[in-house]
Amino acid sequence: MINNQWRNVIATTVIASMLLAACSNESGALQTTTTTTTTENPSTEVQTETVNYAQNFNKTEVMSFSIDVDEDVWQEMLDTATEENYIKANVTINGTTIKDVGIRAKGNSSLRQVAGDDTTDRYSFKIKFDEYVKGQTWNGLDKMVVNNMISDASYMKEYLSYDIMSFIGVDAPLFSFANINVNGKAWGLYLAVEDIDSGYLARAKNGEGEIYKPNNDGNMGAGGMGNPMGMGNPPAEGDVGGMGDRQPPEGMEPPSDTGAGTGDANSQTANTRGEGGRGFGRGGGMNGGTNGVSLVYTDDKVSSYAGIFDNAKTKTTEEDEQRVVEALKNLNAGTDLEKYVDVDAVLKYFAAHNVVVNMDSYTSNMGHNYYLYENNGKISMLPWDYNMAFGGFQAGSASDVVNLAIDTPLSGVTMEERPILSKLLEVPEYKAKYHEYLQEIVDGYFANGKFQQTVQTLNNLITDYVKNDATAFVTYDKYKEAVTELTKLGTLRAESIQGQLDGTIPSTTEGQKASADKLIDASSVDLTKLGDGLKGNGMRGGFGGSGFNRNSGNQNQQSEKTEQSETTK
Repeated sequence: MINNQWRNVIATTVIASMLLAACSNESGALQTTTTTTTTENPSTEVQTETVNYAQNFNKTEVMSFSIDVDEDVWQEMLDTATEENYIKANVTINGTTIKDVGIRAKGNSSLRQVAGDDTTDRYSFKIKFDEYVKGQTWNGLDKMVVNNMISDASYMKEYLSYDIMSFIGVDAPLFSFANINVNGKAWGLYLAVEDIDSGYLARAKNGEGEIYKPNNDGNMGAGGMGNPMGMGNPPAEGDVGGMGDRQPPEGMEPPSDTGAGTGDANSQTANTRGEGGRGFGRGGGMNGGTNGVSLVYTDDKVSSYAGIFDNAKTKTTEEDEQRVVEALKNLNAGTDLEKYVDVDAVLKYFAAHNVVVNMDSYTSNMGHNYYLYENNGKISMLPWDYNMAFGGFQAGSASDVVNLAIDTPLSGVTMEERPILSKLLEVPEYKAKYHEYLQEIVDGYFANGKFQQTVQTLNNLITDYVKNDATAFVTYDKYKEAVTELTKLGTLRAESIQGQLDGTIPSTTEGQKASADKLIDASSVDLTKLGDGLKGNGMRGGFGGSGFNRNSGNQNQQSEKTEQSETTK
C-alpha cells in the first residue's frame, strides 16, 4: 500500500522561480520549479534517491529528445498503434541516454484519429523507463508522456493550461516542449509531460496518498453519445484495445502498466488492476453516473465505483477504496467537507480549469481527464489532458467560450451531477475563495497585457521548431493564425471573468441567457483557426445543452473515414 510504504519519506523542496526576459517580473507566468526529494523506501533496501528529473523539465527551454530503435520494430508499433504495445528503445533526453526503455502509442479518441488518417503517424507516446529494466528511472521519474498537439494549431493550449494551474498553486505535472528525433531524423515538436504516477507522487506529494484516474471511456457504446468521434469502443488508456487473445507482434509486448501484479503481496484485497484497468460491464454510460467517474455517491459498495477503482495508479487495498467512498458520501451530503475534501486544492483546480475552458473533462458529459488524489481520507483533483482547452471541445460559438459562466461552468450536465464542484460552491465562504482565486489568475496572468506577453514569449521559443516540424498537423501559416486567435480568445476570456466577478456580467448560465446583451463580444474570434481536430476536423456543440450537437459539416465525414479505415486494417 503506497500510503504505508512511504510514511517515512523525508522530503526537502527547493523552489526557484525564473522568468524569461520577455516575461518580466510583472507577468507572473512561466515560472520554473525545481524539486529535490530524498526518499526512504522500506519495501526494498534502504536507499536514498534524489529526484532531480524536475531540473530537466525547464519550461523556458525546448527539451532535446532522441529515440533510437530498430526501424522495423518502430514501424510495426506505428502500424498497430491502437493495440498500444510497448517496444524497446534507447531514449536520450537532454544528452542523457536511458537504454532499453519501453515506448508505445497512447491516447483514446486522439489515438484513433491518427490511426484513421493514412497521411500521418504523429501519435502521442508514453515512455516507461522500467518496462524492460526493473527499477530503472530517468533521474527518479518512472513514466512520462510526449503529446502530439492534436487539435491544437497553436501548440500552446496544454502548456498554458498547466502553467496557469501551476501559477495558482495546483500540483500540476511538470511539462516542457520537446523536440523529438527518431533514429537521427526529425520527428516533430511535442509537449513532454510528467506522468502522474509514482515519480510524481514522490516529487509532489512526498510519496503519500493514492492516485486514481477515473475513466468512463470503455463504457461508452459504439457510435453512441459517449463516443464523440464515432469510432467504435476505444479502450481506456493502457488497455490493449481490440487484441482479444492475440499475441502482440514480434519484438513488442502489451503494456505492463495495466496493473497486473502491482497489488500488495501481503493483502488479498490489494488492487492489481492499476493504470488503465478495464472495469467494462460494471456500469458506466454517459456522465459517469453509474461507475463513480462523476463522483456522485450511490451506495457504500466499492464495486459501484469501478470507473474510479479499476483505474488506480497506486497499489490500493479495499480499505483505501472505502476511504474514497466515505469521502464521496460526505461530499454529496455536504457534511464535514473540510474533513473529506481538500477544499482549497479543489477550488484552485476549478479556478484554473474554468479559466481555460476545457470541456473534454469532468465539467462536461464526458466526465473524464482528471486524476483523483486521496490522502488521509481527503480527496482532491489533479489536472490532465488539456489539448482541447480554450474551446476545443463542445465549444459552440466563440461567445460561449469567452463568456463561460464561472459559477455554472458546465456542458451537457447539471451542477448536481458534478458534486465536487457544486457542493463547494454552495458554501458562501468557499465560493468567495473560488472567486478570489479567479481574480488572482486574472490579475497575475492576464491583466495589463500579461497573457499576450506570455504567448509571444512562447512563440519566440518554439516558432523555429514549428516551422521545421516534420510531422506537423498544420502549416506554419496556420500556426501563426492560431497564435493570433489564441491571444484574442484568452484576453477576452479574462475580460469576461473580470466582468462576472464585478457583477456586470451574469455568472450563471441562466443569468447570461436572460441578459445576453451584457456578454463580451467575441465575434472577432475564429475558433476554427485554433485547430479543433485532426486536419481541422472537430466537434462543436453548445455549452449547457446535451452536448455532441454536431454542426461541423466535416465531422461526420471524418468519423466515416475513420470507421472505414479501421474496417480495412
